[in-house]
Amino acid sequence: MKVAEVRELDVEELEQRLAATRRELFNLRFQHATGQLENTGQLKEVRKNIARILTVLNQKTGE
Repeated sequence: MKVAEVRELDVEELEQRLAATRRELFNLRFQHATGQLENTGQLKEVRKNIARILTVLNQKTGE
């Protein structure tokens, strides 16, 4: 997910995307703990996506 894509979304869509991404991170952490996750780089990418969403969300709600 790129920053340009995130900036195009409105606040409600950002909140929905944030919730979905956090669920994805939870599932990836669970897979990692049980040894089922092969690509551990996904964890880093999902955390970055959450940070991107939060940054844009804070910018939009702060205006």
